[in-house]
Amino acid sequence: MNTLAPRASMLDALAPLKTWWPVVLGLLVLYVPSYWTLAHGLWHEDDYAHGPIVLVVSLFLIWQQRAVFMADAGKPSGVETAIGWTLLVIGLLAYALGRSQDILLFEMGSQIPVILGTLLITLGAKAARALWFALFFLIFIVPLPGFIVDAATGPLKQYISVIAEQILYAAGYPIGRSGVILTVGQYQLLVADACSGLHSMFSLSAMGLLYLYLMEHTSTTRNLIIMVAILPIAFAANIVRVMVLILVTYHLGDEAGQGFLHGFAGIMLFVIGLLFLFVLDALLGFVFPDKSKKA
Repeated sequence: MNTLAPRASMLDALAPLKTWWPVVLGLLVLYVPSYWTLAHGLWHEDDYAHGPIVLVVSLFLIWQQRAVFMADAGKPSGVETAIGWTLLVIGLLAYALGRSQDILLFEMGSQIPVILGTLLITLGAKAARALWFALFFLIFIVPLPGFIVDAATGPLKQYISVIAEQILYAAGYPIGRSGVILTVGQYQLLVADACSGLHSMFSLSAMGLLYLYLMEHTSTTRNLIIMVAILPIAFAANIVRVMVLILVTYHLGDEAGQGFLHGFAGIMLFVIGLLFLFVLDALLGFVFPDKSKKA
């Protein structure tokens, strides 16, 4: 019995992995310190608590496509190689700038062009297409730029305050508003920056797009409607969250509103947002049903 043939075929199958050991080692050297910084910093804040989930999901999606790294994709074309080197150089320069100047936007954002460029250089566009969503999903690890947070937080707080006040006033509650300060009964509540919902929209967008990717709907119209609806759904869920906190404070007192229930309301926001998304998707399914996929 010849045992050399199976052993040779196994070695042939593992041969492409030899190319990737230096790449994996290089990525670990670059980004383990960056993720260590996030794990001991921003990821402890509620606004960026979704970061570890995004990382795990991205790694899982890459693992699902591991056959791409095992297959013999052939030599990438000259165009693919040129684009790959361009992306790799841009990514490394962004990393160097972000790491040296403590700019997380550049430091964490650089991993996408670095990985994408490496894929194009080694395996070509086919591999990049297979892993496109896993790489795209890494965007949600990148902290929001400060100028976006500053520009959006004020208007969002204002809109949420106005809508919450009008709804509760119409429901018969003794509520008034001065800017972003709401007075309900004997209590005054400030709609703080954390209640603007900007970071909640960011993290809910991540979960919504992941849901859409996993569902694999065949209707383009259905997919587009859900994508467009993600941000309004996140905004509506945050309004519900603020209203719940106002009602808790009014009925149970300021201690209840600012205590455990305040933190629980953040979890509830995700639950409400995802429920809205599921209901919308189910309703759209009646109008834009999925077509059966041919084998």
